[in-house]
Amino acid sequence: MILVQQADFDAGALQARLRAASAGAAGALVTFTGYVRDFAPDEPTETLYLEHYPGMCERVLRELGESARERWGLSAYAIVHRVGALARADQIVFVGAACPHRGNAFRACEFMIDALKTRAPFWKREELASGRQFWVEQKDADRERTAGWQSSE
Repeated sequence: MILVQQADFDAGALQARLRAASAGAAGALVTFTGYVRDFAPDEPTETLYLEHYPGMCERVLRELGESARERWGLSAYAIVHRVGALARADQIVFVGAACPHRGNAFRACEFMIDALKTRAPFWKREELASGRQFWVEQKDADRERTAGWQSSE
């Protein structure tokens, strides 16, 4: 399941759908939910604006999910990512991996969230309580984590 949407999501309902989609083949289901957080302790984030490249974004997310399915033997996966204006503490992203074995479910879930942060065409703009606005740049640490997965692919 791949969804890019403005609406909020119900992580529990997504987990239930993922479990149903695995049709009893999964011995483990691992999920990750990401939230809007403050940019810095002394500068609260008011709004995070997320933009994406429609069509291409969904294609990249599907490729990541299928790569995880093949690599770790997933019985089902889900990636749901929100776009638009989000407030501090709002949910941004849900990633789930259902697999016969827990180790592979953890690795697949971690791979999907790491890789989508550097490969999927999303752009983030933060607006702080002070009124300051800026585009969020990709972090070196995120690029290094994704590169680590590529070297072991």
